[in-house]
Amino acid sequence: MIFVTVGTHEQPFNRLVKKIDDLVAEGTIKEKVVIQTGFSTYKPVHCEGHKMMSFEEMQNTLKDARIVITHGGPSSFIEALQFGKVPIVVPRQEKYHEHVNNHQVDFTELIEKRMNNIIPVYDVNKLAETIKNYDEIVKTKNVGESSNNSKFNQSLEHIINELVGK
Repeated sequence: MIFVTVGTHEQPFNRLVKKIDDLVAEGTIKEKVVIQTGFSTYKPVHCEGHKMMSFEEMQNTLKDARIVITHGGPSSFIEALQFGKVPIVVPRQEKYHEHVNNHQVDFTELIEKRMNNIIPVYDVNKLAETIKNYDEIVKTKNVGESSNNSKFNQSLEHIINELVGK
């Protein structure tokens, strides 16, 4: 299942919602897609759409998703990272009237450069290729390597191996 979230910003993000719906319609995406559409005015026809989702619904959907696609809002893609997902991040852009400025583009570029733990897509026409190659692209990303949980788990594994004589 692919989960797409556009957040709760009051400007529509029709560019992303429509592109995903089109990819399902043309058969490029063959798996179930759930979209949290927010204030988008385009209503998906070929995907399961929800204007808003409760915290619990969002958490369960994030957990169950194979791929998470988010807008460039930090809380959305950080949530995906917390579930061990490498999100595809499509930042809202001012030129499409999706936000008041390009801070989502700037932030996405910064995180990709510094952390290398997200997959940025600035042109929705590249989404199909990104989704198709998702598993290969993820192998080039830092997945949990800088997280304290990962370091803790590695240390604990080392201690256990020493205790059991491995």
